[in-house]
Amino acid sequence: MSKLSVGIVGLPNVGKSTLFNALTKKGVPAENYPFCTIDPSVGIVPVPDERLDKLSALSKSKKTIPAVVEFVDIAGLVRGASEGEGLGNKFLSHIREVDAIIEVVRIFEDKEIIHVHDKIDPLFDIEIINLELKAAGIDKPILYVVNTSEASENKRDVLDQIPGPYVEIDPIFGTGLDKLITEAYKLLDLITFFTTGEKESRAWTTKRGATAPFAGKSIHTDFMEKFIRAEVIHWDKLLEAGSYAAARAKGWVRIEGKEYIVQDGDVLEFLI
Repeated sequence: MSKLSVGIVGLPNVGKSTLFNALTKKGVPAENYPFCTIDPSVGIVPVPDERLDKLSALSKSKKTIPAVVEFVDIAGLVRGASEGEGLGNKFLSHIREVDAIIEVVRIFEDKEIIHVHDKIDPLFDIEIINLELKAAGIDKPILYVVNTSEASENKRDVLDQIPGPYVEIDPIFGTGLDKLITEAYKLLDLITFFTTGEKESRAWTTKRGATAPFAGKSIHTDFMEKFIRAEVIHWDKLLEAGSYAAARAKGWVRIEGKEYIVQDGDVLEFLI
């Protein structure tokens, strides 16, 4: 599947780069993801998934390869960016390339870190960002990320007024990052299916509603073009059976054809 990415945006000094750096510390070896961009402003971040760990343990896999989300650190968002202010034109070209947006707003007070508008007002920040996006004709799924600090006072009274789904994080202490990664994955409307064996267990990504041949393309284009059928079992049924052989003996491994809609958590073997 062609890669999908999430752009991280925010006004200056809200903790956007701190968040990006915290996420990319969780990075993965690039050789497992040849389709991903090698760029300092792009982070390839593994999606936490205990299902994969359990399948890997069941199969005694030599390698375990998670699904990933691509996060892009997008600079240049200031008031007037949609009219080319500051790095506005660069900002607009970058944000048009991503598939969903994370808006970082800050609710903690810290006199050492001056806010661009000299006040901590996350709702005002959101209004500015959304006006810039609207003025530029950009309409994408948005997840709000509320940057907090355990070391400071936080303005929690505004949280119930945030105009959409949000996740609270503290990137210094690492709080909330796994939830953010998982929610970003959902924001892109992605699901995970698995392949598992002694060589490797791997989480693969496809769009929700994908047919088996389309999902197979995530592994190799041959799996889409030469698809005959797929063997399917849900991950928890495979664990319950204890092995593929036992699952087959119980009749739990199904044969599905080209019309099958892959479900989140399916374990697949493609036959071509």
